[in-house]
Amino acid sequence: MKKDTFYRNSFLLILSNLITGILGFTFSIILSFKLGPEGIGLYGLVMPIYNLFICLICGGMVTAVSKVSAEYWARKDFVSLKKTIHITLLFDVIWSLIVVTLVFLTSNYISVNIIKDIRAINAVKIICPAMLFVALSSILKGYFYGISKISIPAIIDILEKGLRIVVIVTLTVVLPSKEIGNTVTIAYIALAIGELISLLFLYIFYKISSSKKHFLARGSEGRAQLLFNVLIVSIPLSINGFLSTGLSTVSALIIPRRLMSSGIDYSSALSLIGKLSGMSMSVVFFPMVVINSISIILIPDLSQSLITKNSWEAEDRIKNVFRISFILGLSTLIICSTIPKELGMLIFKRSDLSNFILLASFTAPFVYTSATTFGVLNGLGKQGVLLKNSLIVSVLEIISLYILVGITKINIYGYGITVVITAVITLILNFSEINKKLHLEIDASSITIILLISVLMYFILNVLKNLLPTSLGVLKYIIIVFVGFSQLYICKIVTEKSE
Repeated sequence: MKKDTFYRNSFLLILSNLITGILGFTFSIILSFKLGPEGIGLYGLVMPIYNLFICLICGGMVTAVSKVSAEYWARKDFVSLKKTIHITLLFDVIWSLIVVTLVFLTSNYISVNIIKDIRAINAVKIICPAMLFVALSSILKGYFYGISKISIPAIIDILEKGLRIVVIVTLTVVLPSKEIGNTVTIAYIALAIGELISLLFLYIFYKISSSKKHFLARGSEGRAQLLFNVLIVSIPLSINGFLSTGLSTVSALIIPRRLMSSGIDYSSALSLIGKLSGMSMSVVFFPMVVINSISIILIPDLSQSLITKNSWEAEDRIKNVFRISFILGLSTLIICSTIPKELGMLIFKRSDLSNFILLASFTAPFVYTSATTFGVLNGLGKQGVLLKNSLIVSVLEIISLYILVGITKINIYGYGITVVITAVITLILNFSEINKKLHLEIDASSITIILLISVLMYFILNVLKNLLPTSLGVLKYIIIVFVGFSQLYICKIVTEKSE
């Protein structure tokens, strides 16, 4: 029953995240048309700043509120639950306003001295209210996750992503501009409006949920203690996220500077970043929604297995998730390396993305598999280990980017090489820690079988590419993608029979 619940919940979350992922991907495609490569590059330089302050304001809040809400809900202590949400919302409003005000007042300094592009100043100002909306939304999402009403935030996320598309299309029509700074600002206005609508719907559904009569039962702890119960969980996670995101932000801001030192002018540097990071990697990493969804369900699943002393079940679950992520990464690699130019043309209407998509595709097996280790370590309660390993990898990432991207003959390709290096190191560090808690044997025969099937699948896809007539249009490439991802099912059957 537990196994069925795990895969059923995983499927539901994957389905929801696939829809939001498709909408988010559509948003990035529209951005590429509206902003162009240079605009996408500038948009990508503002986003790390946004993510950094989000981590500072509400990092770990979803997890903390979810955990505390689940405990109160299980004990039917509805008064404590309601008071916790209210005091946490009040705290986050005050804390968010302090941070947001500082960011707004220093937006000129951030744009000129950190992003190094004055055109980003209005975008930095626009992300300030968006950060406040996200902070409050994170608390309400944590509440719904804690009481097992996952469908509410899932549907609202879908609505928000769809609304963001409508807003940016409308604004670019009503306020047409060829100036990159203005179009990037419009993109962040769309983001802010989407987050505001998301917050409003979350609050409406929260009021409906919390207005039920069972919330009027018995007394509870003081508000200070209730807030402390949340902060004691969220602060360590926030520090982890803030430090890791801070180092990632440094990495993102290093790239254009090192490209310029390799002999590339600033405008071309932004275009290269937009083509690789903003466009090509969004194609290659789209299937990551599957990995992220499974990882979310994996955390409580592993916790329950360890509480019941069922280590065999935990080990079996981890092995299966690792296998899925590795095969999915390989499938993405063979698909993207078979039709890189076609993907660029179909999605972004650009013929100059072939090399970038090909480069990004080689990172997929390593990134997909290493991403799974974060969910496993969280499920094992190894947040301290995650922080240590994340900091080590982030420092190595900065060093690698600084050296490789600055080399004239490598330039932007150093970014792709760095992604592979950091993913492999992350996998090694995290896997060794997992193995200290659980004994995971690496099945060399299964890995060999998966690799051989991948090679065979690569040849099959290339045969299909040459045999299928171009008159089929988009259907030709849909068939290739479908056959490529069918490797997941094929490898599952073959490896299970070999065990």
